[in-house]
Amino acid sequence: MNSFHTFSFADYHDQKHMGFRALRVINEDRVAPGQGFGKHGHRDMEIISYPLSGALAHQDSTGGGGVIRHGDVQRMSAGTGVTHSEFNGSKEEPVHFLQIWLVPNKRGITPRYDDRHFSELDAAGPLRLIAAPDGEGDSLSIQADAKVYAGQLNEGQSETVKLAKGHAAWVHVARGSVEVSGQKLSAGDAIAIEDEAEVSVKGLSGGDKGEVLLFDLG
Repeated sequence: MNSFHTFSFADYHDQKHMGFRALRVINEDRVAPGQGFGKHGHRDMEIISYPLSGALAHQDSTGGGGVIRHGDVQRMSAGTGVTHSEFNGSKEEPVHFLQIWLVPNKRGITPRYDDRHFSELDAAGPLRLIAAPDGEGDSLSIQADAKVYAGQLNEGQSETVKLAKGHAAWVHVARGSVEVSGQKLSAGDAIAIEDEAEVSVKGLSGGDKGEVLLFDLG
């Protein structure tokens, strides 16, 4: 098992890196076949799992669960409390995924689980809204002041997302290379953007398509 934490998490703690706006956690995990995270609990957090490769198996106390792969996105609202486990769903291949936590705008809600396949994520194309309050744009519904976009960009392809008034953006590069606000970013890099009405992301050369997650955050 190999994990990288964008913000303070578990044994990694830095008071200067406790999150950004409503975004609390981005963990990049690689899990070998037969390995995973055993049953553990959370409460009052919106949790999104975003597979990059391999198969991720999930089970939780709401009765939700299944195996998700790239193109699938999973949302779990921990609310009043939920226990869950996540394991590599393959006996042969590693699984590589991002786990994202968003601070909810309402505490003590009933725990919920949902997952959905977004076919647009399987190939290069416009950034797709994958999670938003009230499930805007046929996305997963989250209880947070945030919208989450994702997608892959070919070399030279550019996408622009308009931000809600008073919001800021966080762009996380899942793989490949992109340019954001004139800066080149590679897999694992991220950038925070404030005091801007919109954010443009451009795909660069370098092998893999530039796959990004863009957060519009209150």
